[in-house]
Amino acid sequence: MIIDNIVERIDEGGPRSYYSFETFILHLLKYHLEKQNKKLLIKVESDYPGDGLAPDGFDDFKGPTLIEIKFNLAKQPRKLLLDKLAYQLFSRINDIEISDVVIVSAKPVPEEIRERIFIDLDRFQMPCKVHIWGPEEINKIASQHRAKVNEIANNLFALRLESAVSNPVLDWKAEREKIVDNLKESYQKGQFSLFLGAGVSSSAGMPDWNTLLNSFFVTYLTQEFVNDGEISEEDISQLVSRLNAVDEPSALMAARYLRKGLVKSSTEAREFTTAITRNLYKLRDAKFDIDSRLIKSIASMCMPRRTGAKVRSVITYNFDDLLERQLLANNILHRCVYIENETYDPDELPVYHVHGFLPEDRKKYDSLDNSTLVFSEEGYHKIYSDAYHWSNLVQLNSLRENNCLMVGLSMTDPNLRRLLDISARNIERSKHFSFMKRLTLDYFAYDKNKKSKDAIIDNLDGAEKFLQRHHTLNEELMKELGVTIVWYENYDDIPDIIEKITQY
Repeated sequence: MIIDNIVERIDEGGPRSYYSFETFILHLLKYHLEKQNKKLLIKVESDYPGDGLAPDGFDDFKGPTLIEIKFNLAKQPRKLLLDKLAYQLFSRINDIEISDVVIVSAKPVPEEIRERIFIDLDRFQMPCKVHIWGPEEINKIASQHRAKVNEIANNLFALRLESAVSNPVLDWKAEREKIVDNLKESYQKGQFSLFLGAGVSSSAGMPDWNTLLNSFFVTYLTQEFVNDGEISEEDISQLVSRLNAVDEPSALMAARYLRKGLVKSSTEAREFTTAITRNLYKLRDAKFDIDSRLIKSIASMCMPRRTGAKVRSVITYNFDDLLERQLLANNILHRCVYIENETYDPDELPVYHVHGFLPEDRKKYDSLDNSTLVFSEEGYHKIYSDAYHWSNLVQLNSLRENNCLMVGLSMTDPNLRRLLDISARNIERSKHFSFMKRLTLDYFAYDKNKKSKDAIIDNLDGAEKFLQRHHTLNEELMKELGVTIVWYENYDDIPDIIEKITQY
């Protein structure tokens, strides 16, 4: 069958397969209906039931027909699927009148699964008739439009992006509220993990990566030129700043360069780690509260409820111990895990430091020298190349088993994206969430460093459309990794949203 070849081409596993199949079916049906002088409405509203609506029906469907698309209906949680469909239909029963619902599956639906679905549907007393289409039914339509089928199949991502851009979200903040409601629902279920990045520590004034590296450049070069009276420490700081400005070395490469320069023995390696720790906390900007509102909101999220703990684990890419201090202040039982085979009590919240752990007071913790410190290329390559490294397994397990919220992460780390890609192969739609900063026109088109308020972009309307497309493209790409973006413009939005999620 024609459709079997199409499904074989797009069956990569995970959301990418689902979104490709959804795009294929919707555009095939749209073309099929146009031949009958009828319309297919795609993505009517985000909370609208189904993926498409044929208001005038098509073929043998005489009334408004809803299209619901699944990649493999046989593997869907049946109760969850039908509960959601029934709720959406009954909640909009006064707005729309649906005569038929067609559930389309890319993979064959065994007869016993079909029978169970129809038995379950009887208890809902659905206000419309439900039909299930598998490859055989789809192929009847595809065989009528062979040339169009090939055209659609060869342009799936472009068509998907075109649909998203042509139906832009006019009020992204209202759309965010719906996403936050879904996030809150996921949190309340209790199968939940937190992934924390540099943005969390930055909220408490901790130095960013470049600031930390620059301080080490100064340390290293000061040692090198200790006997050269013509070059002062101030000169070295200026030279380092200029080197970064004109050369822009990779952060990991720069760290490797520093490590090779500063470390010549195992004793010096320990001193190197001590120096990183000292600089990490010494460079903290004291203008920021060490117990920032963001860190407090994250710790509150980890507070067990009467029904048990909602957050199962915390994965952090930060070296510092600021979250642990707040968990301790909130009397939340937890265990820092930074080496393989570390055990924890079932009542303790595991906090995994997957890139290494540098607490300010090292005496409080054991075996710190055995942790893999991802401060340079060597450490990064060790983790990236070892699929069975404990830190990779911990991240992968959380991504597979739980709904995850990512805070303070840029989402550009190739290892995290690889793990997301692997974990997404067994799901159809996004199950994770990530905070990402939305570019405003004011920030994008105007130079904040200049006193004048003249735009540095000539075509402001064009810039606004460009940003809309940029944000939409990011949303579509993250969906393929199983991640829904939670947009924010101001950093204070993040603790606001987290506090809303944790409200009873």
